[in-house]
Amino acid sequence: MSMLDRKLYRDLLRLWAQVLAVALVMACGVATIIIAIGSYRSLEETRDVFYERYRFANLFAEANRAPLHLRDRIAAIEGIGSVELRIVKYVMLDIEGMVEPATGVAVSLPDSGQPGVNRLYIRSGRLPEPGRANEAAVLDSFAKAHRLKEGSRFAAVMNGRKQILTVTGIVLSPEYIYTIGPGDMVPDPRRFGVFYMSRKALEGIFDMGDAFNNVVLSTLRGTNLDVTTAALDDLLEPYGGRGAYGREDQISDTFLANELDQLRAMAAVIPPIFLFVAAFLVNMILTRLITLEREQIGLLKALGYRETEVAWHYLKLTIVIALIGVAIGFLAGNWTGREMTKLYARFFSFPFLIFRESFDLYAISAGVCVAAAFAGAIRAIWAVVVLPAAVAMQPPAPLRFRSLFKRRLGGPKFVSQLTIMAFRQIIRAPVRSFLTSLGVSFSVALLVVSMFTTDAVSNMVEEIFFRMERQDASLYFDQDRPIAALDSVRQLPGVLRAEPFRAISVTLRSRHNEKDLTIFGLNSETDLGRIMDADMRPVPPPPNGILLIGRVADELGVKVGDMIEVELVERDHRKVAVPVTGISQSLVGIDAHMHIEALNRLIGDGRRISGARISLDALQRDALFAEVKNTPALAFVMLIGLSRERFRATIEENIVMVQIVYTTLAVIVAFGLIYNSARIQLSERARELASLRVLGFTPSEVSSVLMTELATVILAAQPLGWLLGYSFASLVVDGIESHLFRIPFFVNASTYAVASLVVLGASLASALIVRRRIDELDLIAVLKSRE
Repeated sequence: MSMLDRKLYRDLLRLWAQVLAVALVMACGVATIIIAIGSYRSLEETRDVFYERYRFANLFAEANRAPLHLRDRIAAIEGIGSVELRIVKYVMLDIEGMVEPATGVAVSLPDSGQPGVNRLYIRSGRLPEPGRANEAAVLDSFAKAHRLKEGSRFAAVMNGRKQILTVTGIVLSPEYIYTIGPGDMVPDPRRFGVFYMSRKALEGIFDMGDAFNNVVLSTLRGTNLDVTTAALDDLLEPYGGRGAYGREDQISDTFLANELDQLRAMAAVIPPIFLFVAAFLVNMILTRLITLEREQIGLLKALGYRETEVAWHYLKLTIVIALIGVAIGFLAGNWTGREMTKLYARFFSFPFLIFRESFDLYAISAGVCVAAAFAGAIRAIWAVVVLPAAVAMQPPAPLRFRSLFKRRLGGPKFVSQLTIMAFRQIIRAPVRSFLTSLGVSFSVALLVVSMFTTDAVSNMVEEIFFRMERQDASLYFDQDRPIAALDSVRQLPGVLRAEPFRAISVTLRSRHNEKDLTIFGLNSETDLGRIMDADMRPVPPPPNGILLIGRVADELGVKVGDMIEVELVERDHRKVAVPVTGISQSLVGIDAHMHIEALNRLIGDGRRISGARISLDALQRDALFAEVKNTPALAFVMLIGLSRERFRATIEENIVMVQIVYTTLAVIVAFGLIYNSARIQLSERARELASLRVLGFTPSEVSSVLMTELATVILAAQPLGWLLGYSFASLVVDGIESHLFRIPFFVNASTYAVASLVVLGASLASALIVRRRIDELDLIAVLKSRE
């Protein structure tokens, strides 16, 4: 081992605590890169493989009832690969031991073999046989929620008749990776399930002989989807076609793509914060170390060591710090990535989901970490290269003295000389003080970003479930029914109030823009399902015209007063011009609203309703659910209260994990930054502080000089951290907004306070460790002359 390597070894032993603190910050950056990119690749590659192997459709379309002989004409459309004509119906499920009704989707299978599109992964058992009308294969998530296995039975109310179905197999489908029921915001496999039956069985149950109401297609590479979609719409239009849509608008794929976007945003925003702080810490350590070792550097050069050899010595110190950080980051990132993958596996139904561990991922994270360390070290190492030996062996020139306070009229007597010493050091090195404060502010910002999600979700729950969707349940009929059906709803046990609504799928057009959505018709006195304006105040539906959600109006390029074309895709595809009379707001969905009478006039088939929103007597819930399960006219029931609790529990479970990770990272950043800053200042000012002890100042008075300086820098970082946290949170909200939902940007004042308290606690812990070293200073050794 060469002399410089022995010196490096001694420096590492002497600076081990500071080296470890910097390495931990670097490890945070490495870990977040591995977590974000690794999880992103795991989801993306698993999705792509699953989609390809099981032939996930590119185009989807629905109709009321279309004849099977259209198959050849659909297959003849240019660009079409495979065609699957299906029967898909929403049904009500009656599960043993479950009081509330569940919603199910019955999907037909070919009478022989797997479908050509959206093939099924059979986890266990087999698919239903064509000649047996009481057999069904059940989606894995629903089976797990109810502990169903081959031979288990459950009841489904289909077309007004209760059928007892026997489970023949447990399956997965690329169409239902993210299984979310109507009206829900997160998956609830207990109340929503998908099952598959033979076409022959569903034809008989729903009177769909030689007909279909759902088509899924795969397209050839290079196909113009717009042209293909238009041709498909033309074919299905006479049969109540509702407009074809692509994979990007399919509900399961949309939620999965949104999760991938969030992971991509995490990889782009979070790691740079840690790597910036790590680069700053490396620069700070090396700059101070070189300053303290000027005489040694000059002596090495005088003894014949070349400038490059001395520079390489300090560069090796940087490499060792970076490698320690990389090693810790590899372990932490791998473990956390695996845990996050387990979390994803609970929400996304894949046959397998393995955390992606590719060599290039680790190479990228290590390379970025080492590059950040070099970026921080280069300026300090350059100072070694350009420092002449004769100059280096001389003590550095003392800083120019400046009086901080002019002692006129006695000066500020409330400020002690020790406090002035602390403030003078900050003023002498303003850039260093600002960068230290900036590093601490990033810790505060990270905590604000992680905790604001709790505020946003609480605000979201309040606005959606208590200000907009205020009903206990929504009942959907199997078809639009006369207004008299509302009286039957009001006579159900436990119903305290019932408000009708009508819903119809339409296509809105304005110039070259169009949007497929649902128009809801409501009464003027509606109170259970309210419409909100831009300021989130309730507004009644207009007697004429249509209310559009803000993001829909932006996509269509319309404003209040413009005329918009409404195509009734569920009816005869009649096109009607309707004025935009207002802009509303909604955090979830893209529905439009009209007065129910105006919507009935638009449709032209009389006063009809699609369902009712109801408030319930909690004591009669069980009686209502029992009655609902035996009401053939109901297609499904949305239980808003259960949806709210499921949404809150799911989001909070995810938030707890995220907050633990972010809090840990923020504490590491704060501790590493403050500890390193305090230790280096102690090494620089040890002689000065020891002199104060010799002059008679107590240990607490002496340590107050350093502690006051640190406290000032830390406290100055808090407002900056709040501002950065606010900005980062805004970027997060903008980054995850989609056409399906929008998270409100809302941060409680208490969030800023808690973030600051956590960082102040971490800073206090690091400061107390350094203070103990001040108390233990060896006065004789420190005051010895180094010349």
